[in-house]
This record gives sequence, structure tokens and C-alpha cells, in this order.
Amino acid sequence: MIVGSTLYFVIGVVMGMAMSMTENYTLAPVHAHLNLLGWVSLALGGLLYHLFPDAAKSRLGKWHFWLHMLGIPIMMAGLACMLLTGSVAFVAAVSAGGVCVVAGTILFSVNAVRHVL
Repeated sequence: MIVGSTLYFVIGVVMGMAMSMTENYTLAPVHAHLNLLGWVSLALGGLLYHLFPDAAKSRLGKWHFWLHMLGIPIMMAGLACMLLTGSVAFVAAVSAGGVCVVAGTILFSVNAVRHVL
């Protein structure tokens, strides 16, 4: 999970640098979400799973990881396409990815309650 978070961190930082260099901040919401959902949330989840290995090994931990890792790119691709084209045709991708991330986050919380308390 921590390794996955570093990939999102690199993408977010490179995206931020590209926006600064071009002075085009159209994709700023994508940049922010990649850094917060991808880098910060996954890194903190990975640290919790490192400290509580039973949580990482649980079904909830595995579902959390995959929902989060699959949901973020779907949601961010949809959001980027929506911001770049102005078309609401990509709302479905944003919504589907968002549902995956939210579901994964809920499972993460339940997992934490079960294995950390």
C-alpha cells in the first residue's frame, strides 16, 4: 500500500510541476485528489496496516486496498476528462470511481475498529 501511495505522490508532484510550468491550473482538482486520496490516504493506511498486520491480512484490508487502488484512477480519469472537455458525459466515471473509494474507506474504518481497538 505504501509503494502504491508513492506512485500517486510522483504523479501528483509531476502534475503540479507541469501546471506551474504551463500556468494552466485546469487540472488542479485532479492534482489535489491524487495527492490526498492517493498519496496521503494510502500512505496512512499502509502505516496502520504495518502497525497492525492482522488488519492488513484481513479480507477488509484487501478489499480496502483494491477498491482504493482501482477507484482513484477511474475517478481521476473521469474528472480530468470532464474538466478538459467541459462534458458531463464523464460524470459516470467520476461517480463509479468515487463509490469505489468511499466503499474502500468505509471498509478501512471498519477494519481499523476491528483490529486496532
